Amino acid sequence: MKQSALVLLLMLLAGCTGLRIDDSHTARGQSSRVQYIVLHYTSSDLPRSLQLLTQTEVSSHYLLGARPATVYRLVDENRRAWHAGDSAWQGRTWLNASSLGIELVNQGYEEDADGTRRWYPYPEEQIEVLITLLKDLMARHDLPPGSIVGHSDIAPQRKVDPGPLFPWRRLAEAGLIPWPDSARVTHYQTLFEQGLPEVAWFQQQLAEEGYQVPLHGELDDATRKVLRAFQMKYRPTRYDGDPDAETAALLLALRPMVGAE
Repeated sequence: MKQSALVLLLMLLAGCTGLRIDDSHTARGQSSRVQYIVLHYTSSDLPRSLQLLTQTEVSSHYLLGARPATVYRLVDENRRAWHAGDSAWQGRTWLNASSLGIELVNQGYEEDADGTRRWYPYPEEQIEVLITLLKDLMARHDLPPGSIVGHSDIAPQRKVDPGPLFPWRRLAEAGLIPWPDSARVTHYQTLFEQGLPEVAWFQQQLAEEGYQVPLHGELDDATRKVLRAFQMKYRPTRYDGDPDAETAALLLALRPMVGAE
């Protein structure tokens, strides 16, 4: 409900019941309900995306066209949109209640007969508008860097969007998300090539990053899907789900530096 409509409703209620509400005091102990911003692709063109996001039970707060990169606000930020589904990040679950959803018009991928996926790129104009929108949302909701995640981060067992061609590094360069320092990655990778950590170490590091991942020390399908989601974000040239030296280095380089490394 927009603020003007809410004020009108309160006035009507006051007239009907005699209730008077004093808004002259404001509590210090409050913050935005928004904890995360979740990025998606629509897997369809603009007309179909608008139809799906306005005429069905699926919704998002914003939809970004591609050419031109028009920003559509479909759900008020104070209300819940149905974009995340069964999801988890940093111990929080069912993130519809604590996130803003942004859908980017993008066809996703086409799959060849042999199972090879051909992904659709994101136009530069669309990414520039997205970064502007994200900076505004982060500032207004007082969100720290790292609050922006992909659908594949919060639901790695069933989702792959926004896909390997989404330019996460551009968001890092804009100060919106953390990014592993290349020198630290090179240093750690050299060490890990001499001896790779156990699967349990990878699971623990992924959990500390925010992913919901098994912690049983086995390289099962669920763990591989989480590894693929992480690799798709930070190493999109190869996301095979294998716990290799470079993936270990990327995970460790995202942690704060300890002592003299």
